[in-house]
Amino acid sequence: MEWLVALAIGVLAGSGVWLLLRPRTFQVIIGLSLISYAVNLFIFAMGRLRQGLPPVLQEGTAATVDPLPQALVLTAIVIGFGTTALLLVVLLVARGLTGTDHVDGRGDPE
Repeated sequence: MEWLVALAIGVLAGSGVWLLLRPRTFQVIIGLSLISYAVNLFIFAMGRLRQGLPPVLQEGTAATVDPLPQALVLTAIVIGFGTTALLLVVLLVARGLTGTDHVDGRGDPE
């Protein structure tokens, strides 16, 4: 289970970095979203990946799931959604003003 989560984090982070290096603004926004998903998955995995254990601390239970990372990830998802929506609006306004969606604003060299 741990190797699968680690592989998913690596693929998300690697794809996000690759998209961040692209020249189009939409690809940069998607790259930022993928990196935020990778960080959220990493924080969620830090709360221990256990199966069949109660999520609440009980008497005599040594290995339990920590609820704090789950709350942090839930908050990060909401903030990430709002930030992505704001970036998409800025993308649309910038494309309307400049006529191109390149990060540097110059467009394709011809």
